[in-house]
Amino acid sequence: MTDLISREAPSIAIFTIDTGRLPDETYQVLAETEAHFRLRIEVLFPPAEAVESFVRINGINGFRHSISQRKHCCEVRKVLPLRRALAGRSAWVSGLRRAQSATRTDMAARAFDTEYQLEKFNPLINWSDADIADYARTHQLPTNALHAKGYPSIGCAPCTRAIVPGEDIRAGRWWWESAESKECGLHWAGAQPPSQRTSL
Repeated sequence: MTDLISREAPSIAIFTIDTGRLPDETYQVLAETEAHFRLRIEVLFPPAEAVESFVRINGINGFRHSISQRKHCCEVRKVLPLRRALAGRSAWVSGLRRAQSATRTDMAARAFDTEYQLEKFNPLINWSDADIADYARTHQLPTNALHAKGYPSIGCAPCTRAIVPGEDIRAGRWWWESAESKECGLHWAGAQPPSQRTSL
């Protein structure tokens, strides 16, 4: 996405979220990406008091105790910074792809995100894993070193593991949960494509 934006729409602001629990390899590829594109990516953090409150009540790894506690952790560490990033915007662009997850197969290339009240564009929605790999290789883009170690989907370090051959691409995310619950709240499933929308 960063490469496409730099080529086609360099005025689009780029941000990322640092949850405070990311793998070292993710910080490394962030630094490599900034150097490659000669830009400074805005890094947003969760509110410290919300993180402290979650840990105080649930423990440092309390997200493993139940799906609701895991989703609460995602809300604190991911969704709250996202809300701040999207405040006042008219649209946002994500790298969501249908091939990534069973929970994303029905997502559209363009939709009105009712959760955040703005248009959402997913230009890579139909790209396959091979498409992504070919594009990165062709354009010599920085990639997360964990991909080569069996991590097709990467999130927070304690919530991500490598997968084995034959496993679903998202099997390594929140591996203690069923596939149907594997979303963090950043990408709300209720976004409506233009053809199903009654009004904006």
